[in-house]
Amino acid sequence: MNNLDAFFVDFCQIFFSAWEEHLIFSGIKQRNKPSLLSVSEVMTIVIAFHQSGYRDFKTYYIHFVYFYLTN
Repeated sequence: MNNLDAFFVDFCQIFFSAWEEHLIFSGIKQRNKPSLLSVSEVMTIVIAFHQSGYRDFKTYYIHFVYFYLTN
């Protein structure tokens, strides 16, 4: 593994454990469906959005992600 891979793995382990500790539980059973995208795919889309010239995520998703990256 190179440094970027090791950093990403460390980040995910630390982030998800801290994130789960801060979730608010209401006592009502909530859905926890598995995502169709992996964490790295979601992060890639978010980073590309921030580097693009789009002002809002919905427009970016419709014009770029949905148009170019879906089958």
